[in-house]
Amino acid sequence: MEPKREKDAVEISSDSVSRVDKVEFYDPSKESVWTRIGLSLESFKRAPGTTGGHVIAGEHNVTNAELLHADEPLLQQQMKPRHLKMIAVGGSIGTGLFVGSGLALRQGGPAGVLIAWLLIGVMLINITQALGEMCILYPVSGGFYTLANRFLDPGFAMSMGWNYALQWAVTLPLELTVAVTTVQYWGEDILPVAAWITIFWVIIIILSVFGTIGFAEGEFWSSCLKLLIAVMFVFIGVICVAGGGPKGSLYDHYIGGTFWQNPGAFANGFKGLCTVFVTAAFSFAGTEIVGLAASETPNPRKTMPSAIKGTFWRITVIYITTLTIIGLLIPWDEPRLLGGSGSNASPFVIALDNAKLHGLSHLVNVTICVSVMSIGMSSVYATSRTMVALAETGYAPKFFTYVDKAGRPLWALVFILLWGPIAYVNVAAAGDVVFTWLLGLSSLSTLFTWLSICLCHIRFRRAWKVQGHSVEELPFQALGGVWGSWFGVILVTLVLIAQFYIAIWPIGGMDPDPAVVAENFFELYLAAPVMILFWVVAYLWKRTLPQRAHEIDLDTGRKSWLTVEEMREYRAERARAPFYIRIYRILFTN
Repeated sequence: MEPKREKDAVEISSDSVSRVDKVEFYDPSKESVWTRIGLSLESFKRAPGTTGGHVIAGEHNVTNAELLHADEPLLQQQMKPRHLKMIAVGGSIGTGLFVGSGLALRQGGPAGVLIAWLLIGVMLINITQALGEMCILYPVSGGFYTLANRFLDPGFAMSMGWNYALQWAVTLPLELTVAVTTVQYWGEDILPVAAWITIFWVIIIILSVFGTIGFAEGEFWSSCLKLLIAVMFVFIGVICVAGGGPKGSLYDHYIGGTFWQNPGAFANGFKGLCTVFVTAAFSFAGTEIVGLAASETPNPRKTMPSAIKGTFWRITVIYITTLTIIGLLIPWDEPRLLGGSGSNASPFVIALDNAKLHGLSHLVNVTICVSVMSIGMSSVYATSRTMVALAETGYAPKFFTYVDKAGRPLWALVFILLWGPIAYVNVAAAGDVVFTWLLGLSSLSTLFTWLSICLCHIRFRRAWKVQGHSVEELPFQALGGVWGSWFGVILVTLVLIAQFYIAIWPIGGMDPDPAVVAENFFELYLAAPVMILFWVVAYLWKRTLPQRAHEIDLDTGRKSWLTVEEMREYRAERARAPFYIRIYRILFTN
């Protein structure tokens, strides 16, 4: 359907122009370099206004001048294209791949691991495509939370947003604890546990002082290291599988698919596959952060497609290839995969030790430690940005909207950083119990977030069509369209069902004690009733209901106003590029 909007610019009323002129803009470039990087006292003062830093395509077609800078975030657009690409490609590569894959191999076998990661990978590709389509058009503060507030239901968005923020808030002390376990690979008596926790917490605080640029640079270099190690491991793994390992090692002769035959391709049957299905889903947690970052890059229409397509390459090349190699190098009944913790249970470290490449195993452990710190920084970033958006929509205290001259959401950062000391409970005997229940409070929030992204995209496409727009107007179109989002809804639902199943009937069977069964269930599924409670509270508080498709606001915060004719002309021009450039754009950009 052709859009109702005319190609030529419409006369803008003087009243609208005067109201736009009243918007207060802030130019950080006029500040000192110390203020811009957050190292002066001046940098902590509230930013007087938005930077208006987003590129607006087709603004000559806007009939209401107020919409040009509507919903412009106070957060500054400091993310560079290289930051966004590496956050997408390497951002969620961490303990889920380097350590968690070992437990998954033990529970489901090599075939179970590949099936689960492939299914979840395809689901994530569709989810990130849908997220990219919406966030390129609406690079608003809070990303998917703000979109859920608009396209779904404010009450559901509030429950999802708070659950998401709490998930990452719990992740920070958890990752501080995991970092301690990682460094203890080199010796448990080097420093006390509390001292290591303090060191890692202070490092994260220092990086947080630099705000967006601190997170972006940290993610860029840590992602480079993680990708380097993953690619290096694939090459070493192929050589070892072919029998090219050092003499006297486990891989000094051809092994091929030996471990797929003995002890076998699957472990623990269907129940093992369900368990790995859930593990695979949680290993991709953090993939959606690229949607939060859209508001902090100047031109999402130009930079976001590369980041979105980078997710595809991370899943297919990094995850699937390395997991295939792991399944060929290590049998699922390897004793070190059972009962091990931290780096000692990492299949990467085990494989390199089996190959007698001990120096490289130390390098992998360094990478695991960096990955853990990277996830800690991601928790600070994700929680702070979500808290800002919750406050802007009235579902969190207003002081969380405070953004200083360095572009930091100051009180939101203080809020998340204060969760770090919870890691000190590990010094006490009851520490594990505390963490188990904290994780239970938010363990499913990643799945609820992915579900909301898919539902948002379905509702957005419906409203876009009902209100007379064409998909040709969209600067980026999701590869699977609405059907890809429906596939995501189905897969997320299946993961929730699988989690419910293994929560009651875990590997090894149901415990005969009903109290233990109930405790195990709520440790894994407590987040579901908590989210429903949040939703009910939000409804009783604000009394909001979902809007009909024709009532949904499609203009506020929109940053692409190009007509169908302009988009066709743009795409026709790009189609005239040389063949190799077109292939590159299909694979890596827009």
